[in-house]
Amino acid sequence: LFKISHAWTPKLKWLSLTHFIIGEGDGCYIRGLKYLSNLKGDFRLSGLENVNGEDAGEAKLNEKRGIRRLVLHWSEKLEKASRNKEVEEWVLDTLRPPKQLEQLFIENYGGAKSSTWIADSSFKNMLSLELRNCKNCKSLPSIGRLLWLKDLSISGLDQVHKIGAELFGENQSNAFASLESLCFDNMLNWEKWNLCEDDQQVSRFPSLRKLSIKRCPLLLGRLPTIIQSLQTLEIYECKRLVVSISCFPLLRKIWVEGCEELVDEGPLSVQKVTSLKDVFVSNISNFNISAERIMLRFANFETFCISGWKELGSLSQIGLRLVGHRFIEIVSCPQLVSLETEEERLQLDKIPGVESLFIRDCERLNRLLEALHAFPLITRIQLQNCRGLVCFADSNFPPALKELWIEYCVNLQYLVDEKENNNKRICSKLSRLFLNAKLPVMLKQLFIWNCLLLECIAQDFLETIDLESIGIRGAEKIKSLPWGLDKLCHLQDIKLSRCPNLVSFEESGLPTTNLRVLSVEACENFKALPKCINNFTFVRELSVWECSADISFPEEGFPTNLTSLAISNAPKIYTSLVDWGFNRLTSLQELNISELNIGGEGCSRVVSFPEEGIGRMLPPSLTSICIENFENLEFMCSKGFQHLTSLHELEISNCPKLTSLPEKYMLLSLEQLHIFNCPLLEEGCSRGKG
Repeated sequence: LFKISHAWTPKLKWLSLTHFIIGEGDGCYIRGLKYLSNLKGDFRLSGLENVNGEDAGEAKLNEKRGIRRLVLHWSEKLEKASRNKEVEEWVLDTLRPPKQLEQLFIENYGGAKSSTWIADSSFKNMLSLELRNCKNCKSLPSIGRLLWLKDLSISGLDQVHKIGAELFGENQSNAFASLESLCFDNMLNWEKWNLCEDDQQVSRFPSLRKLSIKRCPLLLGRLPTIIQSLQTLEIYECKRLVVSISCFPLLRKIWVEGCEELVDEGPLSVQKVTSLKDVFVSNISNFNISAERIMLRFANFETFCISGWKELGSLSQIGLRLVGHRFIEIVSCPQLVSLETEEERLQLDKIPGVESLFIRDCERLNRLLEALHAFPLITRIQLQNCRGLVCFADSNFPPALKELWIEYCVNLQYLVDEKENNNKRICSKLSRLFLNAKLPVMLKQLFIWNCLLLECIAQDFLETIDLESIGIRGAEKIKSLPWGLDKLCHLQDIKLSRCPNLVSFEESGLPTTNLRVLSVEACENFKALPKCINNFTFVRELSVWECSADISFPEEGFPTNLTSLAISNAPKIYTSLVDWGFNRLTSLQELNISELNIGGEGCSRVVSFPEEGIGRMLPPSLTSICIENFENLEFMCSKGFQHLTSLHELEISNCPKLTSLPEKYMLLSLEQLHIFNCPLLEEGCSRGKG
């Protein structure tokens, strides 16, 4: 809140503000604005529901010639008893801005009518106007008089039922001469848009490039058709609207999601449009464009998205071809069986330009493309919840494929006819990926999730030299990784989880050059890390979590450059690591140790952390420590916490016998302390006891 009294008037003349807030009961303070002659650029007036018209008139806003962008803001709580429509109309009338204004934004205004000055043609510099959540306004001013206006946005005017010729003003032939963007949003009761189009002498919106109508559920009829300059058309959740794209010769982008009907009329010779680049069509009750017209109008667009088309059986059914398009997305088309008809074959004399293919929730889809291998530019394919898909490709992979995601395709049995793949989640029947087929040469990421019957990924990795990441989870029958893993010089991440038959990396080897992350979790029979893991000098993160309790500590120790170490249910590793020395991990920042082998040997005998003894110190680089499930741990050794000046987080859980923490002076840098299910420690730290 900025309050101005007469005593300060001489000193405030040259003050420049960007935001002036009027609090409840302080409406008179707006009068002080008349003394601020140096206001310029952006200026926002908030709390106008607390002002009356007389005080607002004293602000002399029209004299602040330096203001270029003005925001007039009322509270969004229009239902408050103190709100008065007539008073707010009076306030808006008296807050006329200077003629030099370029942008005007009015929000939450509660009057029933707008001020005439909003559409005054004397605002020759006005470029942008936005009216938002003026929920009591019943009509719009004649905004068409603002001849230089480029952007107009109207949203949340709940009482507007009809927009007609009054929007243009008297001089209709010149109205909206410069308007480039027109947006309507959240007009819940708008029913009719009447632009008197029988007068063919009137060219509506001669410069309009973008038309956006969203969330206008009652709007009936058709869009204006005389918009020769339109490039972007966006229609969203206008269930009763008929959308015609007949007379938009320069249209580049169509986004229509939820309307009554989509039509394309007029002479066929007009329909061949080469400028169209992006098409998104979703949840249209009646798609009323013939295949012939689609072939002409939509022949060469770049991005093509279809969603919620219940009757679509194949793309060719509506005249669409994959040749000529770069990005294709098909979602929620329950009758889609294939991307091509049985008798259709790819014209190999035309190079397919598809770069990305995304298909989701097409449950009857049972095949993709017979000649998928002939798509030389496709780099990304993503399939989700296509339950009818049994085989991914008939012969081999596209040569440039870098990313392949297959999720919840529960009946997928193989990728490339008796061979195959790259990334799967919940593909429970998939038994093999690449048997005779080769992995895509340019493949960079390989993720396989929940392929319960998967036994073989590929024979080798020899030709997939660019592979950077491997992630396998829930592959219960995988026993080893393909031969040549150690040859992948670009490989950075290996993450294996829930592969109970995986024993070691002995057959495949591991690359030593660039590997940064190695994680083996919940692989209950995994028994051995590479013997020479200490030579993996680039490894920064190492996790051995809930694997075989027999897994042992490498003879030569761990890589000393580790920044993150997590071990669980590995008593032999923990015991050897204590003897080898935590302090040798001079770059370690995060340490997470959990003992789940309750009742067994190893960590269950640990009574202190770190264990007492010469040289058993924690590395001073540590910033986070997490200790879990030590059933006999009794205390934290203060000596081991010496020099931990960067420790910010300490978490201890499920240590039922733990009674004490390190001395307070050892934890001066600590920012977060989490203690869970440590009853003796919690009792000692309770109020009045610690």
